[in-house]
Amino acid sequence: MLRLPVAEMLRRIERGEPFEAVADDYSFRLKIEEYAPLVCGAVHDGHQFRKALWGICTHTEYERWYEEDPCTRDMVADHPIVLAGCDSRFEYDLNRPPESAIYEDAWGKPLWKRPLPGREHQLSLGKHQAFYQVVHALVGKLESLHGAVLVIDMHSYNYRRWQREVPTWNLGTRNIDNARFGHLAEAWRAKLADIVLPHAIPSTARINDTFQGNGYFLKFITRNFGNTLVLATEIAKVYCDETSGILYPEVVAAVRRQLKELIPLQLAAFRKSL
Repeated sequence: MLRLPVAEMLRRIERGEPFEAVADDYSFRLKIEEYAPLVCGAVHDGHQFRKALWGICTHTEYERWYEEDPCTRDMVADHPIVLAGCDSRFEYDLNRPPESAIYEDAWGKPLWKRPLPGREHQLSLGKHQAFYQVVHALVGKLESLHGAVLVIDMHSYNYRRWQREVPTWNLGTRNIDNARFGHLAEAWRAKLADIVLPHAIPSTARINDTFQGNGYFLKFITRNFGNTLVLATEIAKVYCDETSGILYPEVVAAVRRQLKELIPLQLAAFRKSL
């Protein structure tokens, strides 16, 4: 895999050149096998947390992992364009706007033992900005080539913290054009409900049950590109033990294998609807 400055990534996208690279500061990675009208994103996949922040962070590595979305990049890795964060959301959250991307507190307790130094704050915000420069260039290029683009925005959530029955899959659609795309969201929900998971894990799927799709990744793309549909797709963490951090690779593999088949079907339905 190449290591590229963001400026070079932007040049290659403008030229329509396929590549696979990590940003030169290792903050995110991008694979473009071909300029297809489909992007798979995994903004919370990352777990990196730079050493300068270790001594002032109140959260343990496990506490950070618990709120991240491990394996979400792996679940969509077979598709032609995959964009994934490498850094932990505890450094900066790619699914929040710049003004709130750096947490002051997180899940019930302050994040920092003392105020974050200004230089550290600016370094993290610079990574956030660079990521969205690439998002804007990429989706703009794809819309110029294809007229319309489908984005699968992959996330996971801790289902055991809920005090009620929750779905295996949740789609957040509050911030898409439901008059135009609502039937496609329902079609995606139905496809997810048909996924078969190991160990008789159920595969229920609902819309706006646990989350409503309020993330900045979806909002940024939707605000800037009128012909791009972002489907915010959350899987409950049935693919790991939330309390121990143990991953279940056979469940991840089953999800990956079936999404390899289902996402192209959803893309075909999206293209047919235009």
